[in-house]
This record gives sequence, C-alpha cells and structure tokens, in this order.
Amino acid sequence: MADDIFEHPRLAAVYDALDPDRSDLDVYVAIAEKLGARSVLDVGCGTGEFALLLAGRGVTVIGVDPAGASLDVARAKPSSERVRWIHGDATTLPSIQVDLATMTGNVAQAIVDQRDWEGTLRGVHDALRPGGRLVFETRDPAKRAWREWNRAASYQVTEIPGVGAVETWSEVIDVSGPLVTFRGTWVFASDGQVLTSDSTLRFRERDEVEASLVTHGYAVEEVRDAPDRPGLEFVFFALRPEE
Repeated sequence: MADDIFEHPRLAAVYDALDPDRSDLDVYVAIAEKLGARSVLDVGCGTGEFALLLAGRGVTVIGVDPAGASLDVARAKPSSERVRWIHGDATTLPSIQVDLATMTGNVAQAIVDQRDWEGTLRGVHDALRPGGRLVFETRDPAKRAWREWNRAASYQVTEIPGVGAVETWSEVIDVSGPLVTFRGTWVFASDGQVLTSDSTLRFRERDEVEASLVTHGYAVEEVRDAPDRPGLEFVFFALRPEE
C-alpha cells in the first residue's frame, strides 16, 4: 500500500507544485549520461519527473510505482507516452533488461519491510543486464535528519493555480530504532479540507546496505557523497557483474 501522499488523488495532484525544486534529479541525469545508459528502470517513479527528464534525452525508460494516483499524474504530463508506466513494484516486474536502475529521493528508505527490500534487490538484479548498475541514495543515520522534521521548520503556504492556497507541514510522530514515522498535513483553503498522510522511512547503516547488495549478487563499486546534501547521504553504485 502506498502512503496517502502518493495515493490520494488530491494530494498526488498537488505533489509537484508543493515540491517544485527537483534539482536533486540533475545528479541522476548526469549519472545516466556518464554511464552511457540507454535504458533505465525508475523504481518508485512517482509523478514521473525523472522518467520524463530521461525520456526527453532519448533514453528508453520504464517507470514503476505502487501508487496509482501518482501514475495517473505522470501519464497526464506532456510526452508521457515516451515512458512505459507500470503500476506495481520491483518485486513483480515483467521480463526486461536495462542498463541502469535508480531509486531517487526517499524511495530506498520507504521500502521498510526487510522482505520487501530483499525482493526489490532481487527484482532489480533480474531486470539489469549483466554489467548494468543500480544507483540509489539513503540518508546517513548518524546525522539524524529527522530532528529537523517539525512544523516550525516545514510550515509553508503555497498558492497553486487552479487549486488555491494550500498550507502544509510535517512532524515526526515516532522514532523506533531505524524506523522514523512522520505525518504530513495539508489544508486546502478553497474548501477547508484537511488531509494527512503518515510515512515511515528506514535509516539503514552503510555497511548494512552494502552487505544486502552483496548478498543479492551485486558488486558494490562505489559509495559517494550526495552533492546536493553533502555529508548527509550515501549514494550507492552497485554493479550486476558480467556472467
């Protein structure tokens, strides 16, 4: 089940407008170009921003996401026909072979259940051609990013054309070991509707992630710092070795 922030039609429809700065995706575009990837699997593609960026550069893209409402938004965007959209997750992919698979933003951390995580790694491994790569990011647990997730730091009012003013904020509601649960709130001025969505992220240690990749047949080529969040995140480059 996808969180309401991605699955509720009203929230999915305003997702991009409330988070318009996706310069973090430029890093992944540059990685795809540097690796010479001609085909990409975008795991957790959401509303399709990254998939469409790549497709606009002539890359063959498959976007997969469990949130049907987010995929509806993606399919309604210009040039969406260039992307193959799949409603589901990486554990149930059709038979495909791609040069690169990605999990941008919070996607990797949003896969909380260990069985789902292992299934995702297996599914992506099967989808990669020999010599293909999986690239994704996770936050460094030692930095305790969730300490900044509160109403005072996150409150904003956004005027959205055709929608009106929307108040938003988020706040942590539980921290249990590596699991951090937070609640987003949206207030629509046009009719006063208040919507909330609870999300949980798993903060995995670097050695834990590397061990899980090796266990599922990857070679960990490199772990980089995230250029847009220096010192706060790990960016993993995992290779499916040539057979």
